[in-house]
Amino acid sequence: MTTAARWGLVAYGVIYLLIGLLALRIAFGDREGQADSGGALRELAQQPFGRALVWAVGIGLAGLALWRLSEALLGAARPEGHTAKERLRSAARCAVLAVLSASAIAFATGSANGGSSDRQSQDLTSRVLDLPAGRWLVGALGLAVVAIGVWSAVRALRHEFRRELGPVPARLRRAVDFLGVAGGLARGLVFAVAGGFAVLAAVRYDPDRAKGLDDSLRALAATPAGPWLLAAVAVGLALYGLFLFAMARWHKG
Repeated sequence: MTTAARWGLVAYGVIYLLIGLLALRIAFGDREGQADSGGALRELAQQPFGRALVWAVGIGLAGLALWRLSEALLGAARPEGHTAKERLRSAARCAVLAVLSASAIAFATGSANGGSSDRQSQDLTSRVLDLPAGRWLVGALGLAVVAIGVWSAVRALRHEFRRELGPVPARLRRAVDFLGVAGGLARGLVFAVAGGFAVLAAVRYDPDRAKGLDDSLRALAATPAGPWLLAAVAVGLALYGLFLFAMARWHKG
């Protein structure tokens, strides 16, 4: 299980690293790229032995999902890892990783093409809006995603990721802290932006206002800070990928 978890953390890191690099290309004028997990899988598939690499990522994410499930059921090897809050957090992580793993494996088998997260978000929002009290559900989910983004950023600033790390060599401790903080802030900002668009979709009763990861990142380039904000966030997401590599190496199993 520990081996599966480390493999999965590396696979997850590859996804974030590629998303960051794709977003960086978009910041500097690439109109064709798609900075989300689907775009990352397509980029990976274009490399030598690309299909095998996609399989490796999908299987690794499945292993990481199973490990998070074991944490949800049995408790995690970190402070307060047996509390209900930590078990719920592990269960939520398991669900996200299971979806990503299924997408990667479907892509590897050729039964999916790594569709746009933006289209998927809009389709899901449209279906939920059609439900009774659908507008309230979409709004509540959007606010929850915003809260997750803010919470992730605050946890990064407070270095709470250290609770999941074992002993890190002293010469590398500052570098790992930098990766965790910078990556966590970028990831939290993207979550908050995506959640904000979901809230806007609920307020306007317009599913097209919902945005996936790719459009949420592109929206950053439309701010007064321009493409430079997108570039900074893209670098942060790539750094989060590197942080996940560090987690794979020194995670408290």
